[in-house]
Amino acid sequence: MEFKFSQGGAILAFTIYLLSTQFQTASGSTILSPELRGKRSIVERDGVTHTIFEHEATGAQLDFVKNSGVCETTPGVNQYSGYLNVGTNMSMWFWFFEARHEPSTAPLALWLNGGPGCSSMIGLFQENGPCNFVNGSSTPSLNPYSWNEYANMLYVDQPIGSGFSYGTDNVNSTVTAAPFVWKLMQAFFANFPQYETRDFGLFTESYGGHYGPEFAYYFENQNTAILENKVKGLPINLVALGINNGWYDDIIQEREFISFSQNNSYFPLINATIAADYMADYNIGCLAPLENCNATTGENAECFAGQEGCNTVDNKYSVYYPNVDAYDIRQPGNGTFPPETYVNYLTDPKIMKAIGAKVTYSKCSKAASSPFGADSDGERSFIPTLSNLVQSGLRTLIWAGDADSVCDWFGGLASVNNLTWSGGDRFRQTGVQNYTVGGVPGGEFKNVENLSWLRVFQSGHEVPAFQPALALQVFKQTLQKKADFLDLDTLRNE
Repeated sequence: MEFKFSQGGAILAFTIYLLSTQFQTASGSTILSPELRGKRSIVERDGVTHTIFEHEATGAQLDFVKNSGVCETTPGVNQYSGYLNVGTNMSMWFWFFEARHEPSTAPLALWLNGGPGCSSMIGLFQENGPCNFVNGSSTPSLNPYSWNEYANMLYVDQPIGSGFSYGTDNVNSTVTAAPFVWKLMQAFFANFPQYETRDFGLFTESYGGHYGPEFAYYFENQNTAILENKVKGLPINLVALGINNGWYDDIIQEREFISFSQNNSYFPLINATIAADYMADYNIGCLAPLENCNATTGENAECFAGQEGCNTVDNKYSVYYPNVDAYDIRQPGNGTFPPETYVNYLTDPKIMKAIGAKVTYSKCSKAASSPFGADSDGERSFIPTLSNLVQSGLRTLIWAGDADSVCDWFGGLASVNNLTWSGGDRFRQTGVQNYTVGGVPGGEFKNVENLSWLRVFQSGHEVPAFQPALALQVFKQTLQKKADFLDLDTLRNE
């Protein structure tokens, strides 16, 4: 059913969409899955055409602009940017880019930055999106190593308050964030049903060491509930999880930071004497309360004591390395790469209007992150959740740039070695081998069954920014569920 009318100088066209997933009744009439039903409208605002879709099953509403001409300028490649209302006064920003090659069959991937409370526009413009800022330019250029070279890419600002997202923030932990991202995906599939059965990968970094395991676990549990008719929704065909420079477990990674500070492959941040003192203070002031946090029910008071204890210890020793960029120790403090030119770009009113943004961009929001701190979410280990996912057979990549000290590779490797699963012993005993790009070593990796570890040489926290060709290669291989990593030239011939 479709009708049009004029309101305030704008022409709106309303359509009741019965999208797909049809069923035939005994009488021969057609019934469509309610998970895909919704109402669509077209409205023009300030000369920009917006599409609005209201999802019947979840009540979520999408409000987006198609083909803004911003960032992705490859001819014939569609893009969509705007908001998904995932709750009352909860507008979550998304930016979706079709794959540059064969979008009708390419997999779908979701990218999330960490924080908590940091925008995924960081990843889009600094790491793996269709455009980036090079050579000091104030305007973006096409990124030849964009991940939409291979997959349809969805970038989301979550929780509410990060990036362009706005409204009431009801999220105070990783666990409470997961349902809203699932709801977003349900509304996305309802509006773009052609992607609902595609292979789906979840890729994230930094605090994604929390987000990735929990969100993937929640998606899988919802899939089961849908199949058992306990939940209305569409199963998400999750085939891969990738986390680079993630924060998984405070106990492991606080300890391993001390080892990294002394023994990283670039230069020591502290000497052996300071490292010994640091470790002693860690054992007393940091380890003990963290063990209480994760060995019991994880009450806030216990976890907050761990947070306070570790912060006190870390602050005491941070005076020994004040002049390095923590996200890339090869750079001096407040390093300039990757450039943050995109922040000013996204606050340009013309750009905001073109892409449908309604609020001023916030790279990392204290309002969004503070509730996580109050809940001591960062001190809670997600090693058990990640272990369950690996045991389930989900293709999992844990990787890290080796110049990052915030979520360093020592802690990443120790975390993956601490996973509890049937292949754990064999994984720990397996040695690393060279990871090559075009025949040139770019890192070291090991793989057992569905679990892969990769250390990336000459890379800071945001791996795709520092090693773009390598990052695109490993992204492809992970979504292709490769048992072993191959060379990029091999992939090009597939």
